Amino acid sequence: MTDQSQSTPPAEDQDLDAGNAVIGVVGMAVMGRNLARNLARRGHVVALYNRTDERTDEVVAEYGDEGTFLPSHELEDFVASLARPRRVVVMVQAGPGTDAVIDELVPLLDEGDIVVDGGNARYQDTRRREESLREAGLHFVGAGISGGEVGALEGPAIMPGGSPEAYDALGPILESIAAVADGEPCCAYLGPDGAGHFVKMVHNGIEYADMQFIGEAYHLLRAGGLEPTEMAEVFRGWNEGDLDSYLIEVTAEVLDQVDDRTGEPLVDVILDAAGQKGTGSWTVQAALELGVPVNAIAEAVFARSVSSHPELRAAAAQALSGPAEGTDLPERETLVAQVRDALWSAKVVAYAQGLHLIRVASETYDWDVDIETVARIWRAGCIIRARLLERIRSEYADQDLVTLLEAPSVREGLEASQDGWRAVVGTAARAGVPVPGFSAALAYYDSLRAERLPAALVQGQRDYFGAHTYRRVDDEGAFHTDWSGDRSEASADR
Repeated sequence: MTDQSQSTPPAEDQDLDAGNAVIGVVGMAVMGRNLARNLARRGHVVALYNRTDERTDEVVAEYGDEGTFLPSHELEDFVASLARPRRVVVMVQAGPGTDAVIDELVPLLDEGDIVVDGGNARYQDTRRREESLREAGLHFVGAGISGGEVGALEGPAIMPGGSPEAYDALGPILESIAAVADGEPCCAYLGPDGAGHFVKMVHNGIEYADMQFIGEAYHLLRAGGLEPTEMAEVFRGWNEGDLDSYLIEVTAEVLDQVDDRTGEPLVDVILDAAGQKGTGSWTVQAALELGVPVNAIAEAVFARSVSSHPELRAAAAQALSGPAEGTDLPERETLVAQVRDALWSAKVVAYAQGLHLIRVASETYDWDVDIETVARIWRAGCIIRARLLERIRSEYADQDLVTLLEAPSVREGLEASQDGWRAVVGTAARAGVPVPGFSAALAYYDSLRAERLPAALVQGQRDYFGAHTYRRVDDEGAFHTDWSGDRSEASADR
């Protein structure tokens, strides 16, 4: 894995008044508290505020020896404790909670001050807030922060979007607390208004897909007779190669865990209903709005939905039949190798879909997001950190790729692993083991490489029942066939 230690903090601005905080954090729940502690540990004077005074006091009492905190019980005092330009990081519940805090803050701030939303906000909300605060003479930064509570404390990946001027004042502080990969902070300016939160949203969509693929690998290996402790060793072995990633590492730990109450593998006593907080579905919604195919990510979101409908599953389990008993699976060594190939290949597709979505959104909203930079800051600190990201960064540094799948090293890797990938999808279908992620990723791969798609027939159908027209391969313009008449063709452009 890449180095996650933090970079050396920059010297504080020389024009700050003694005792003034260089940055403030509003919201002392776990993420806000740990981010404030991270800032203090890196030598920054940090102002603290929480709607409930007790939480602010608890942070100072428990962690006051980690650095310099300036706590306030009134928002006015909190703002007054900040040096200009004021930098305020809001770490409260997304949605109306964030808007409420911003509405309280804005009247207390002066032109040029900076408000940062460090939560998982919808990028559309970030665009709206940025425009509103810009009109008030303020800077608004939507900063995606990945790594969970541990990352917030020890070094997250940070994805800020907003004005370049805001990043000039804020960036060195954020970079000082970010994770580090190959000597570089996992934080960089990504673009205007909602760019940062969009990139973080897509990060989470890829995370959904990666976790689903790992779950499908587990499901197939279990069907092949491997016990959780045996699978833990398989995943640890995979973590030494191209599949090296935080999520593979976590998977091995979960599979090795024994339940204290029953003595059974913990994974066997956890209810098989996966929760979600919305960012995965936001990714799919954004893709639909922008017309970008992200079917592998979408299937991961829907797989969680299926798992969380017990009444649906119970009714179907009673009514539906599956393959005949005794369906043969490959012998263990072959199955493990094929599942590994499927897992790596599907993972690559998820990154390709997510990065293509970022590219299209960047073009649509004039963000000018640099894909190499995205891959660079995902290499450490965040949940999807993986060895693969250095390969992705390197490929985008060398060329302007339409899709990650055309990158030479990625293309070669997929060519080498696709036989195992295809075998796994076929094996799963014959055995009745659901692998919607593996299947969708393979369908995407085959769709992109196909010379012709059945969309030609779809266009003919659409023209037949709705006169929606079609285009020809041998002529310019749109055409319509008179299906209910003499079936002659006419140009629809005249």
